Amino acid sequence: MFDYTILHWMTFLSAAVLLNLSPGPDIAFILGQTLRNGRRQGFAAMFGIWTGAGLHVVMAAAGLSAILATSALAFSIVKWLGAAYLIWIGIKMLLSRGDSFVSNGNQKNLNRHSVYWQGALVSALNPKVAIFFLAFLPQFVVEGAGSNGAQLFLHGGLIIVVAAFIEPPLVMVGSRLGSFLKKNRQVGLWIDRGLGALFIALGARLAASTR
Repeated sequence: MFDYTILHWMTFLSAAVLLNLSPGPDIAFILGQTLRNGRRQGFAAMFGIWTGAGLHVVMAAAGLSAILATSALAFSIVKWLGAAYLIWIGIKMLLSRGDSFVSNGNQKNLNRHSVYWQGALVSALNPKVAIFFLAFLPQFVVEGAGSNGAQLFLHGGLIIVVAAFIEPPLVMVGSRLGSFLKKNRQVGLWIDRGLGALFIALGARLAASTR
């Protein structure tokens, strides 16, 4: 079971690294939370994103992602929910006055669970991720190497494992940069505005997307 060639693993792992390095709502959310609120909330955002990605992996392995790929109504519902959520996050950042960059430690602790669940929603409410997994993972299913569902789950889980080697360093670097930015409220204001505009743009792009 799970008997693959070296070429198979090299191809898959290369694709997984490129996938995790590609910019999108997930990376933007992790870095945004890290810059604004520090390392701990950055990791909370990261774990939330992984949770949402894990849901997509389970859905792909169970065949549920096919519903989003074949049902225009299901795709549209999830798409508009995801777009609205990203735009809502962006508007909140645009309306900020840079206060998030100078918030106290107690507030960070109180919000960490909220950041985790926000990250999970950012990833889970992106139907493009579900459809990507549905299109990407089957390419690495090998006949005779195990059940299709088990192989899909294995490769999907390994994408998250690869993320565990890429995203934590980004959080560490982002926290150092965030500490520097916290010394200037005006800089924090413009970072919030920039991140807000980015999330609104990502939400608009998702809203305009088709299957």
